[in-house]
Amino acid sequence: MPTNSLAFRADFSFTEEVGKLAAALGLSRSDYLRQAVEEKNRRTVEERIKFLSQTLSAKSAAENQSMDSSVGDGLA
Repeated sequence: MPTNSLAFRADFSFTEEVGKLAAALGLSRSDYLRQAVEEKNRRTVEERIKFLSQTLSAKSAAENQSMDSSVGDGLA
C-alpha cells in the first residue's frame, strides 16, 4: 500500500517527550505518533456516533410521545 507523509511543527520539548515515550515503548516516533492519531480518530468517531445516537433517540422518543398522545383522538 502506498504511503504518504504528514508533517507538523512542534516545539522542542514536545518532540523530546514523544521521542522518550516512543523509545520506552520500543516504537519509532512515527509509529508512536501514528498510533496516537489512530486512537484519537477512533475516539472521535465513537463520540460522534454516540452523539448522533443520543440525538436520534431523543427525536424518536419525542415522536413516540406525540403519537401516543393522539391514540384517543377518535380516529380509531
